Amino acid sequence: ILQVYASTLITFIQQFTNYTIKTMPTPLRCDPSLFEKDLKDQVMIVTGANSGCGLETSRQLSKQGATVILACRNVERGEAAAKDVNGVFLAPLDLSSLESIHNFVKAFQDKYNRLDVLVNNAGVMACPYQKTKDGFEWQFGCNHLGHFLLSSLLTPLLLKTADTTGRPSRMVCLSSCANSATSMSSDDPKIDFEDLNWETREYNEGAAYQQSKLANYLHALGASRKYPADKLIATSVHPGWVLSPLDQHYVKKMFGEGKIADFLASMLRKFFLWKGDMITPVDGAQTSLHCVLADGIESGKFYSQFGIYKDEEAQKGGWPMEIPNPNATPEIADQLWEVSEKLVGV
Repeated sequence: ILQVYASTLITFIQQFTNYTIKTMPTPLRCDPSLFEKDLKDQVMIVTGANSGCGLETSRQLSKQGATVILACRNVERGEAAAKDVNGVFLAPLDLSSLESIHNFVKAFQDKYNRLDVLVNNAGVMACPYQKTKDGFEWQFGCNHLGHFLLSSLLTPLLLKTADTTGRPSRMVCLSSCANSATSMSSDDPKIDFEDLNWETREYNEGAAYQQSKLANYLHALGASRKYPADKLIATSVHPGWVLSPLDQHYVKKMFGEGKIADFLASMLRKFFLWKGDMITPVDGAQTSLHCVLADGIESGKFYSQFGIYKDEEAQKGGWPMEIPNPNATPEIADQLWEVSEKLVGV
């Protein structure tokens, strides 16, 4: 059994690193002065905030005085995370359920009359095929459509807050370098409008993830075309390959379950962290924080940590940078916006 596990680990490392021990770029980090901004009286929502980038993003914003609502599916974990970062757990948010999203928004609007920042951080990756409660492919449903509905329901308040404060509110959508061709996938992903839910194609969990991450980019691009930048600044980001539970399905597929599998998965993550491919959650939060806090942020743009893009020029990242995918056009963003509105009923 150990031989099988070891062989799997070695094959994985050979496939995705070719044993090339090279110096990776230094992670892009916020100007320290941004962390001195006073965010008192500002109200912000961060989805998927009980771990990883979401937790560290919430921690920093709360530290600067913002009221941060941690929007999490699991009540126990959400409450514990809120206590950890001095934030607020208001109500559960299950992005796989349109009903849960409506309920969360109602709970929020019953208590708060402003919203300065929405960080659409939550995500799932490479899940086995399943559908959401409303019949959508799981990754497209949770990563894109759930956040699209949440944003649509909260945008009137974001715009109203901008009118009150005299400064644009902000929306950050966590995308990924997977919105383009990477070293793990040679083809540029696209939105398959004929089969968004993978009902006629053979399911590929990696390609489904890429479609959902491209949709996150297009969501922000579409918002930038729909709302003026002096009212709402909408951006998308690649946070980096972050040490977090997001890779759990990949790991389970590679090693299975059990103590030995957990040990090997831990060793693999430590290897990539040591090699510099993977970064800590604190570094992973930097790009989102930059888009929330910095002046001069351009609505509709893509802000990327370094990544495993197939395009060599894109690998170093950039704040902002052009997405290296010809399928990420304003026209496709408009088409996706229209389709998404129909699917979620707004």
